[in-house]
Amino acid sequence: MRSGFDSLKWLIIFAAIVLSTIPHRVMSLNSVSPVCELSVIEKDKLYSYSLATPIPNFPHGVLSEDGFYKVATNETVVWFQLCDGMIFNHDPPKCVGCSDCGGPSRCGMYCNALMENNIGGYHVCTTIGQASGIDIKIIDKKNPHTGVIVKMSNTGPKVNCSLSVSVFCDSNNVQGPHSLENSGTCDYATVMRHPSGCAKIAHYHGKGWGWFGPFIIIVFFLFGAYLLAGTVYRYFILGIRGIDIFPNLDFWSSLPQRTQSLLASLVQKFRGPSQGHRSSYSPVNF
Repeated sequence: MRSGFDSLKWLIIFAAIVLSTIPHRVMSLNSVSPVCELSVIEKDKLYSYSLATPIPNFPHGVLSEDGFYKVATNETVVWFQLCDGMIFNHDPPKCVGCSDCGGPSRCGMYCNALMENNIGGYHVCTTIGQASGIDIKIIDKKNPHTGVIVKMSNTGPKVNCSLSVSVFCDSNNVQGPHSLENSGTCDYATVMRHPSGCAKIAHYHGKGWGWFGPFIIIVFFLFGAYLLAGTVYRYFILGIRGIDIFPNLDFWSSLPQRTQSLLASLVQKFRGPSQGHRSSYSPVNF
């Protein structure tokens, strides 16, 4: 009875190790990058963008210190904030249809981009950017240092809108946004220049295992799953106790000796016959 209890205890410990370590390593490969951060490798160089990181003279990065940016064209006005929600301490939007961006009392405070149109004499708002719909990519793949495009979108059954803000690299000046372009039914674009649009460049030498690292992790995960499933089956279904609970124990225990024998045979094959295995016959002179 004591032996069976010890086997079950070690089985639980082994299962906890497999379930807590292996999945964690696999999930770390799919980690999601923070909003407004992007890293691109091009010609042995690593371009890293972090638009919201404080830099000299800009403690909030590319974020507007007023809490929002504002750009207008004809009868359309757009408020937006990059990488964060908007804050209105003055000049808040005053329009109807702001229910999904803060409502009448806090209009514009619960989205990243808001558009106002004059329809029939009424100022009507449409949310065109939500925090969950932010995407960032480089402007020019052949020249990653040019800057990035931050695209904010709001997709739903009644609305499918977006705002793309091109942030060009300018180490010395801040310009824009000054103009607003309509590239679709409800797709808008604007341009600005900002020091935060400049990437930090580091030399990249391709360190690491490349595709071989994830391959080893997958193999290790599959082996752990096989070992766990076989152990559970032999313990609960076959009623095996003790060290024999592990599947194919004879094979795994003999694996080091088989590997050693295989390596020894390969070494002997490439080295040729040793001195001790040479023929003991003496040459005969005629």
